[in-house]
Amino acid sequence: MLLTISKADDALARAKRGDQAAFAHLVREHQAMVFSIAWHFLHDRATAEELAQEVFLHLYRNLMAIETPSHLGHWLRKVASHRSIDYSRRMRLRPRVGLDQAPEPVTRDHEADPLLTGLLHRLIDRLPERSRMIVVLRFQEEMEPAEIAEVLDIPLGTVKSNLHRSLAVLRGKLERSQKGVRK
Repeated sequence: MLLTISKADDALARAKRGDQAAFAHLVREHQAMVFSIAWHFLHDRATAEELAQEVFLHLYRNLMAIETPSHLGHWLRKVASHRSIDYSRRMRLRPRVGLDQAPEPVTRDHEADPLLTGLLHRLIDRLPERSRMIVVLRFQEEMEPAEIAEVLDIPLGTVKSNLHRSLAVLRGKLERSQKGVRK
């Protein structure tokens, strides 16, 4: 573990001195996490990739402000979360794509219950941006409420109550939709 920490410290220090290979190493080390946050929030691969590129460009411009490898991970989660929310808000103001312009649906091979999974994704997508990001960070990124509070710059109590309320809303909507299916 100590060896890993020293390698991470070394890569960060070298990147700060302008070593492009060290910066590329930092990007490779964190790109899956940044992409995952954006993709699970936006459900659009191309947009998530573009947003991840923006996050790493922002990192490149602000690299000197990063103090430690753990600070780097926290900083990247925070920026990815906020950029995803901002993008989602901007998209609400833009016109939607017409059905004739929409791409063909892609099927996934190994989902346990694709109808339930799809329904759950649609219900989560209807949550307000901050609630949706809290759910994504908690259950997709497996972050603890205290970490989420830190990343989103909101009080821990707000995260907990928002998460509790969001889960109650999702449960209620799932139950109502299941009753409609059984009838």
